[in-house]
Amino acid sequence: MSFDLDDPKLPKGFEKEAMESGGYPYKKKLDREQYEEELELLQIELVKAQEWVKANGERIVCVFEGRDAAGKGGCIKVITQYTNPRNVRAVALPKPSDVEQGQWYFQRYVEHFPTKGEIVLFDRSWYNRAVVEPVMGFCTPEQTEKFLLDAPRFEQMMCDSGTRLFKFWLNVGQEMQLMRFHDRRHSRLKHWKLSPIDLKALDKWDAYTAARDRMLQETHKDYSPWVVVRSNDKRRARLNLLRHVLSHLPYPDKDLAVIGSIDPEILGYGFPFLKKGE
Repeated sequence: MSFDLDDPKLPKGFEKEAMESGGYPYKKKLDREQYEEELELLQIELVKAQEWVKANGERIVCVFEGRDAAGKGGCIKVITQYTNPRNVRAVALPKPSDVEQGQWYFQRYVEHFPTKGEIVLFDRSWYNRAVVEPVMGFCTPEQTEKFLLDAPRFEQMMCDSGTRLFKFWLNVGQEMQLMRFHDRRHSRLKHWKLSPIDLKALDKWDAYTAARDRMLQETHKDYSPWVVVRSNDKRRARLNLLRHVLSHLPYPDKDLAVIGSIDPEILGYGFPFLKKGE
């Protein structure tokens, strides 16, 4: 089912179809009250983890990737909501300048890497070169091939230096993406989020899928695995992503009962998990 984004009304039954798109395993969103209760407890754990990061001089990088409207910004927001902006910061870089285009590809990202005691959250990252840039024609095929060879080596150096790296691919169904675009188009608060590039991407779904699949297969490594999060329901996506991060950080006074268990239908590793749901 499709519709005109300019029409302020969604077709009858489209919300249900959007929720189940892409093989999403749940027919309804998580209850808001339950979500808010669990989120607050996990955010308390996150504050504990932040204090441990600062006290122990840890360096953490979290990469958030996914199609437009997959929920990257919302996941970053629940992490930064109650953490100290001096120690936890988000990075969303604009398109490269003329000077940056002449640099080593990874250089402008390295400039934003954390020092001791910091967590840096990348809202899109160096992985632009694996998906967005080749699909939209912003780089050459040769540049993408080189990137797919270089990225694992780059990340190996990061991990060897003591930086903890988390890579998240937020996966959204085609109909759910369209519904979120519709919401943005008709919202006085969110319309700025819908860019011309977003609209062009609507006709390139299959090209994005092929680029995503190749990226996941070429750059999923034991030392820097891709964590795939099914995000048709943003609430479940955020909770499970937080649980994953917290369960992998050895901070003191960790409340395992609060962190709970990760939903294996929502979060898993790499390309095999992604295809299992589709």
